[in-house]
Amino acid sequence: MNQLPVIFSEARRRLFIRLIANGALQAATIIGSMLLVRHAFNVLLNSEFDDPEVHMFDISQVWEIVLFALGLMGCTGLAAWLRFTEKVDAERLGQNYIHQVRLAVFDRMSSFSPRALSNRSTGSSMLRFVSDLSAIRRWVSLGLARIVVSVIVTIASLSVLAYLDLYLALCAISILSLGLAWNLRMGPYMHHVIVEARRRRGHLAGNINEKIRSYIVIQAFNQRRRERRRFKKQSQHLSEAMIERASASAGMRIVNEGATALSMAAILSLGSLEVFRNLTTAGNVVAAMAVVGFLSTAFNDLGRVHEYLQAYLVSKQKILEFMDTKQLRGRSSNLPSLICREGRIELHKIRIRGVLKNLSGTIPGGAHLAILGDNGAGKSTLLQVIARLVDPDRGKVLIDGQDIRRCNLTSVRGAIGIVSPDLPLLRGSVRYNLRYRKPDASTEELERVHRLCKIDDLLSQLPGGEDFRIKEGGENLSLGQRHKLALARALLGQPAILIVDEIDANLDQQAIKVFEEVLRSFPGTVLMVSRFEERLSMADHYWHLANGKLQAAIVSDKKAEIQMSAVIS
Repeated sequence: MNQLPVIFSEARRRLFIRLIANGALQAATIIGSMLLVRHAFNVLLNSEFDDPEVHMFDISQVWEIVLFALGLMGCTGLAAWLRFTEKVDAERLGQNYIHQVRLAVFDRMSSFSPRALSNRSTGSSMLRFVSDLSAIRRWVSLGLARIVVSVIVTIASLSVLAYLDLYLALCAISILSLGLAWNLRMGPYMHHVIVEARRRRGHLAGNINEKIRSYIVIQAFNQRRRERRRFKKQSQHLSEAMIERASASAGMRIVNEGATALSMAAILSLGSLEVFRNLTTAGNVVAAMAVVGFLSTAFNDLGRVHEYLQAYLVSKQKILEFMDTKQLRGRSSNLPSLICREGRIELHKIRIRGVLKNLSGTIPGGAHLAILGDNGAGKSTLLQVIARLVDPDRGKVLIDGQDIRRCNLTSVRGAIGIVSPDLPLLRGSVRYNLRYRKPDASTEELERVHRLCKIDDLLSQLPGGEDFRIKEGGENLSLGQRHKLALARALLGQPAILIVDEIDANLDQQAIKVFEEVLRSFPGTVLMVSRFEERLSMADHYWHLANGKLQAAIVSDKKAEIQMSAVIS
């Protein structure tokens, strides 16, 4: 199984050390404030300081109060600045880590088998990059970082308090620890509500994604009310799950706040008793209460750490499962490159469960092959196997005698150009889409493709020419314009093999003319699926597929026209 990047890399270790130093300085400001408060109350409550007529104009006493005020303001201001710096460094730590995780997930996804990825809903896949990565970021920024700072602040402050008054310190530690223990006990329940909330969110996201892509179907069949009822039900379930999660989270925070308030009350009661018995001073009692007040924020943060941890564990597991999706092998640069000279393709007992059944056959280099068969016969799947978009369960594909699974994928992609409705145009400029297959193509190569596919005629129809912005899937282009651009994209770089999967339906005459000219002039091997006899007649080899098997393989010549017609029918 894949692993996520380590949290404490060299760069992040430096940020972590800064957080440790920040925690130590915050502890120093709390200790300084505590000692100042203790000293001030011990002085103010001294019987010698009771007579205002004696001390009202005593400059030394006034100066001592001024120093106390300035010292307390300095400690408070420094603590606020350190808290600000801590939050910034913690966020920087989390963002630095999540950036690396995001790239790792993207890199892994780019190697997935298209068939395996298509089995996952788009909404579910999007959650990996949005919700789950956010949960991991919160754990690093708000969980780990707060644990470090809060633990340092708590230990240092309570240690000094224990030095001043052991019993008051033990009283504070006992009650605050009980609050933390209770929150730890709520861990399994918090884990459950987090899992349920993200499951409901995934269902709703998947439904929304599907409806956005196919809303015209809802309108065409007048099913708005039906889909609204379904959406309402899912939204209600998500709301209930989120309320339950918020309730669990609020319960944990209330326990912490209650523990803090109870601790201050206990310190006040115990401290009063000790002062009455001359076992401590009023300054120590007030200092102890001040420490608990200062630590309340730290303990509240620690109370949420467990929530962040549970969300992190759930999201980490989901991301690891996502990264474990079946991938196409062959991305290692150590694998040999495919050297394509003739474009000869050999299929040896290709099997894909439920689609292809031990299919074997040979396509000569330079042949123009038309693949025929009913819907579901396996035509498009066979083309995807040859293009190495799908790896067969069994069998192998050889191109010019080389097993394409033992060649690096970059060279295989370079040797094969493919045009298919399953490979839509991308959102961006026309220029971006034209150069997508080979961004570094020479000017001469671009001009060749422009001439062959009549791209200049297309650009003259678009405002801005190559700068025209294409919507997702090419929705703001006509079908003919889309296929022209897709064909030009596939031909860039002069691939040795061209795969064309049913792109000639509903095309205008100009687009059909361009398509036929490309087929006639292409010097390499052409694999084509089409339902139009005009294009099929341009082939010189025919395969007829039925039930995932090759039923007939015909080489066309003038004497075989009757056989070809029989296969087509």
